Order: sequence, then structure tokens, then C-alpha cells
Amino acid sequence: MKRSLSFLICFMVLLFWSSCRKDFEFSPSTGELRFERDTVYLDTIFTDIGSSTYTLKVYNRSDDDIVIPTIQLERGTSSFYRLNVDGSTGSDNVIGTAQEGRFFEDVEILAEDSLFIFIETTYNTSSDPIPSNEFLYTDRILFDSGNNQQDVDLVTLVKDAIFIYPNRDENTGIIETLTFDVDGDGTSDETTLQGRFLEDDELTFTNEKPYVIYGYAGVDAGKTLTIEAGTRVHFHANSGIIVTDGGSLNINGTLSTDQEALENEVILEGDRLEPIFQDVPGQWGTIWLFNGSENNTINYTTIKNATIGVLSEGDQATSNDKLTITNSQIYNSSGFGILGRATSILAENVVINNSGQSSFAGTFGGKYNFTHCTIANYWNSSFRQFPALLLNDFIVDENNTVFTNDLTAANFNNCIIYGNDNPEFLLEDEGSVFNYKFTNCLLRLNPNLFNTGNYQIDDPMFYEGNVFNEDPDFEDPFENLMRIGEDSGANGLGSAIFASQVPFDILNVSRATSPDAGAYESVVFDED
Repeated sequence: MKRSLSFLICFMVLLFWSSCRKDFEFSPSTGELRFERDTVYLDTIFTDIGSSTYTLKVYNRSDDDIVIPTIQLERGTSSFYRLNVDGSTGSDNVIGTAQEGRFFEDVEILAEDSLFIFIETTYNTSSDPIPSNEFLYTDRILFDSGNNQQDVDLVTLVKDAIFIYPNRDENTGIIETLTFDVDGDGTSDETTLQGRFLEDDELTFTNEKPYVIYGYAGVDAGKTLTIEAGTRVHFHANSGIIVTDGGSLNINGTLSTDQEALENEVILEGDRLEPIFQDVPGQWGTIWLFNGSENNTINYTTIKNATIGVLSEGDQATSNDKLTITNSQIYNSSGFGILGRATSILAENVVINNSGQSSFAGTFGGKYNFTHCTIANYWNSSFRQFPALLLNDFIVDENNTVFTNDLTAANFNNCIIYGNDNPEFLLEDEGSVFNYKFTNCLLRLNPNLFNTGNYQIDDPMFYEGNVFNEDPDFEDPFENLMRIGEDSGANGLGSAIFASQVPFDILNVSRATSPDAGAYESVVFDED
């Protein structure tokens, strides 16, 4: 009886309290909304590629529950912006029409409360011509109308681009894959790599517009892809360039006067242009120099945010190096900066840093000559298994069978090999030919390994003129600023013999006097 009486009293109190509430008596907005910001910048997008989602918070600072009669885009149904207001894409009567995401009616906000507006954009070239290669696209979100109208500006930079992508079968939806001789038997093989071979009129990339590549852009036998100075190439996820048997890649960047803009360098990176993606590793695949490709050159190029910056396979026995890479930088590779497999690479003035595994790995033997290079690894995004530099002469198949191949040469002259782990170079051999030598290099090696195994640092056949474990004094290696300061252990370490072969550093500074090890000559850093 007491419980029933208590329930009855509580019910009557609740009923009386509810009848007095004014929470659901919404008043029209009076134009006193407050906004998180007065302009939403959606950063940079390519035509026909959607942006990330951006947010705008709208506040009701009054003591009254209010209703906003309309929220809409000023350009109306022709706008390339889309809105979502607190989970709604628009009024019920316009869902599925051109007004969806562009027009909202009777939007309620409680007293001292707020709502979120989510904003996206895609500039559709089939609906509107491109006014220029790069232009600002703007619109406004209008809240209410008449004397109560308020607005927030929307701004995004739109870039026109040249798109390269594989064909899709209209009936099956299957995307084209590459077919080429994979195993060297003279017969073309079907692969699972989505992509297509470049046509003859596509084999020169210029700096007139950026390029956006979906899937792998293939370079066929007897063809050469030339990428001119100042070109920007952007890759979608799981995309890249593959140079097959008999094909070549020539990337011809030149020295830039502005080391932030890098106006003359070729830059290869992902296709997400928002600042949050600027240094995210693993956004795209690799530059794949397949077995049989030849005379590949890379000069004044920045390769960033790939899975593997450059993958070079095979052809170690040819008289010419399979890859010559000079004056170039490779950063933020989720796997390897450069991965060589039984291949031949000549590198000068190359900087590699921030790799999820090794910055340079010469595996399954090969022939490698690196002069005045900075091979560093300050990866801090996860645990990495391997050091900055890895050399071995074997592979292990799925049956745990070991296959060996000669490491005919691995010479590192006037180089820096360093990082935030120790040791930062690993030498593993299983065969009879394993030739390597470090000359006038700054190396990071745990002293416990001195004069053990392949670390006979007192043997001039393998080590000569090196310095171990001294601070390289990098400007900021975690931000890929790899210049060295005047207190660097690499300062004055270089041999004049090798410096004469590469007489200028990556910034075109002379090495004529007391050359330093690494790709950069030392500088005095600003105190700030």
C-alpha cells in the first residue's frame, strides 16, 4: 500500500512538473546565433575528388529554445558543397532531390545548446567548366532570412588535374589489371595489379597540371616515361608507377631556389591534399622498377608518404646501373625508403628518413654504390624491426628454403647512417660472396658489436676512416629536416677523393674544402 501511494505521488509530481515545462516551446531565431568560426576553409581538392569532412559548431547562447526557419547554401541546388545538420541531410520533402544536403527547415536548438554542421565538397567537372587550373570555389551557409539572416563563408581551393586510371567494364564493374611478362619466360602473365599501360601521348609528364594516378601507371617495353622538372604526381591508395621489362623511367627535376616550395623538383606523393595528410606514411604504393627495366634515373625528386618509395628488382649484372638516383629525398615510407632485390643502384646526394622498416635495404645480393648519402631512420609511429640500413644476400621462400645470391658490392662512401635505434645497420650473409665497405662514414653501432661478425671495424678491407656513435646534429630529424649543424660528428669527416666525385651537396653547396659526410654540408642553425 505504501509503495502504491509513493508511486502515485511521484506520478502526480511528474505530471505537474511536465505540464509546467517550456522546453518544447520553441521561439523563432532572432539572428543571435554564434558560430565556432566565420569562415570554414576546406583546404585543397582536385576536381571530381571529394574532400574530407569538416565541422562547424553553431551555438544558441540565449535562455530560450529556438527554431531556425531555414539553413541553406546560397548557391542552392547548384552548389558543390553538401551539408549534414546534426545527422540530417535535409527536410523530409526534399530527400533524394537536388536540394538534399543544401536546404534545411525548422532546425531546433535548445537553450544554451549547440548543433554540428558537417561540410563536404566535390567539384564536378561534368556540371561546370573549369575556370582555370587552380581557383577558389566559395559559397555561404545562410541561417534564416531577412533581418535575421546570418552567414558563414565556405572556401576551398580547387585544382584541375590530369587523371590516369584503369578502365572499368560497364557490365561487370571489373577494373582493368596489368598484363606483362612477370617471370621472364617471354609470355605475358595476368596480374592482380589494377592499372593500365600509358599511351604514347601520355609518356611525358609536364608541370602544366598535376597528375593524379589511380592504380598502377605502366611503362611498357621499349617505352620511356619522362617526368619534367616541377611536375607534381599524386597517387591514390594502392597506386604507383611500374616500369616493366625493357621500359625506362627518367625523372628530371632540377635544383629549386625555394627549399620549401621546391618549385623545380619533381614531387611524388598521395592525392590527399589536406594538411592532416601531409606526413602520413603509406598513402600509396611504390615506384616499381621491375626486373628487366633499364636505365632508370631519378634526379632532384622528393618521394613521400609511400609504402615503398622505390622498389628496384633484378639486373645486377648489367654494365649500367639499373637505377641512378641523385639529389633526391625519400620520406615517410611505411615500409622501405628504397628496397633493392638483386639489383644495381648508384646513389649520390640522397636523403632517406622516417621508414617503417629500413630506409635502405639491399636484399638478395646485388650491387650498390652510395656516395654522400644520408640514410637515417627516426621512425616513431610504431615498432620497427629493421635498422636504417639492411644488407643481405638471401631470400627465404614459403617452405623456409633459403636461396642465396652474391652481394658483389655495397660501398658507402662519405655517408651518414644513423637513427633513433642502435645498431642502425645490419649485415647478414649466407653465401660466399658478400662484399661491403664503409669509408669515411658516420655510423651508429652498439659498442658491444665492435669486432664481432661482420662488424670488424678495425679491418680496413671493410671499414676505413669511419666515426661511430657521434651526434650527427640533424636540424630536426623527426620533421625530416636533415641538414647537419656545425657540431655534427660528420663535420669534416668526408674523404676529398669521394667529394671530388660529387663536388656539390644536395643544395649545390661546394665540397671543395673539408667536405662533410652525408648529403648536406654543415650549417649554423638559427637559434630560434
